[in-house]
Amino acid sequence: MTGDDGFDIHTMARAELGVALDWAAAEGWNPGLADGDAFHAADPEGFLVGTLNAQPVSCISVVRYGAAFGFLGFYIVHPDHRGRGFGWRTWQAGMKRLAGRNVGLDGVKAQQDNYRKSGFRYGHGNVRYGGAGLGRARPAGAACDLIDLAHCPFKDLALYDARIFAADRVAFLTRWIAQPGARGLAATDQGALRGYGFIRPCRRGFKVAPLFADDAGTAASLFDALVAVADGAPVSIDVPLPNAAARLLAEARGLAPAFETARMYTEGDPGVALDKVFGITSFELG
Repeated sequence: MTGDDGFDIHTMARAELGVALDWAAAEGWNPGLADGDAFHAADPEGFLVGTLNAQPVSCISVVRYGAAFGFLGFYIVHPDHRGRGFGWRTWQAGMKRLAGRNVGLDGVKAQQDNYRKSGFRYGHGNVRYGGAGLGRARPAGAACDLIDLAHCPFKDLALYDARIFAADRVAFLTRWIAQPGARGLAATDQGALRGYGFIRPCRRGFKVAPLFADDAGTAASLFDALVAVADGAPVSIDVPLPNAAARLLAEARGLAPAFETARMYTEGDPGVALDKVFGITSFELG
């Protein structure tokens, strides 16, 4: 329903998601070139847009995972329309959709106090590492067998992912690992899945996301094989600060910290296995 001032909030159609991705790129978040299909598949009703006289001015993602968890992202107001209350009204509409759930978000550190006012509490920090020149040398010998994700039974991948992410996201993963120009690898040991990783082209360079592994050696093998796709182009990876081994891996490969975010929840950590998270999937969807 449109307000007296011409402001309206509605669920984005798939075609409208491109606006949110473009705004995210303008904010420096560097989304993937083909993220839209996977994001929309995660929850087709989980993306809201605020319009003023039919022109988009704000957006937010409020994706539901299972029956108890949700993740908030893409909270953006176009710079030309900030300071007029459109963001707060969009935020309220988004939180209403996630009512009764434990909600997570990754926000810039400067906004932590504002998120606390809405019931969020600090969980842990994340840091984006980035650098160029990787992938030109042949990777060292792998600590385990590496296979293309296309040859890994999808049910095994989905079960492994859910144990680490703490929620089922089959619809999302199906589209995520099918992105053009990307590469996904699974690490196996005598047929058992020990980790997997994915690298995709972004507005600038490539991003390794996610990188999940049982141990640092497996994570390193996956990382080194994945970045061969970049062939020297910029590569970034988002690392949870509590995972010291993940930070060491990024730094050992010559990547430098770019910026930090704060992972916050309304009801505490839902059970994410941070010791196995060497690269976060997305600051927008968790």
